[in-house]
Amino acid sequence: MSHEVVERKLGVLTILILLVISVGGLIEIVPLMIGAAAKQGNVKIVPRTALQQEGFDIYVREGCYLCHSQQIRPFRSETERYGPYSVAAESQYDHPFQFGSKRTGPDLARVGGRYSDDWHRIHLNNPRDVVPESNMPGFPWLAKAPIDGELTQRKLRVLRMLGTPYTDADIAGAPEAVKGQTELDALIAYLQALGTDKSRGTWSEAP
Repeated sequence: MSHEVVERKLGVLTILILLVISVGGLIEIVPLMIGAAAKQGNVKIVPRTALQQEGFDIYVREGCYLCHSQQIRPFRSETERYGPYSVAAESQYDHPFQFGSKRTGPDLARVGGRYSDDWHRIHLNNPRDVVPESNMPGFPWLAKAPIDGELTQRKLRVLRMLGTPYTDADIAGAPEAVKGQTELDALIAYLQALGTDKSRGTWSEAP
């Protein structure tokens, strides 16, 4: 009969339901979180430079993530083509993250350093000049669009509020860091940084 008493008292029923959910959540979620943290290994990710952050914002604005993912799965077919598989720590400063699942184009998680800046300039202006079969659109207007240093500075302040560890010096120097740069320069800087400070060979991974 005790269950009838509980069911008739909404407050008691609510408390017991929350208790059961909390205990179940702790039992299932905590081990997963601990295991996931261990698998990150000794990964040290530094914040993007002001120019790279502008490139990230342009990448998102232009919808590049709609055709390119940045999430290499832990499968042989993926790692042989793209490089070491992705871990969550790599995206800790992404707002929003660029995991994705749609691959009209290749995954870009490890594209940094694979091509020269000049190659990227030609490719972003007209992809078919370097990849004849490409169906990617060109972005020629980026080369004519200057970066607003004051806006960059405001962005870094907001990102620091969201947890990205930018220093006062980083924020103060943002306008100078992007001075005279175009949106094309920023996007290339972002692409060239992808995967370059996350080499699997330098990680101390948990088995």
